Amino acid sequence: MLKNNAEDAFLLFALAKEFEKLGEDQQALDTYSKLKATSPNYVGLYYHLGKCYERLEQIEKAFFTYKEGIKVGKAAGDQHAVSELAGAKLNLGDDEDFE
Repeated sequence: MLKNNAEDAFLLFALAKEFEKLGEDQQALDTYSKLKATSPNYVGLYYHLGKCYERLEQIEKAFFTYKEGIKVGKAAGDQHAVSELAGAKLNLGDDEDFE
């Protein structure tokens, strides 16, 4: 399906989740990164991308991914995503820890 529509946000997200299930975090990260480049307003991306960064021990990138996702979620009016992202971000620290 991706051959016919390489930038389909849902398909990219689903593929990244499959890579996660297989423990292929780098491939998941690459797929999430492509999704972010092609569909930066796909709110559901940011939580999973952040968690992928955490598993790869790239904590600062995870923190800023959550922070960016909060902005995208607020703009989309998705309070559930904003709350979930804020919790994930808080678990890593606060702005003073990373800036």
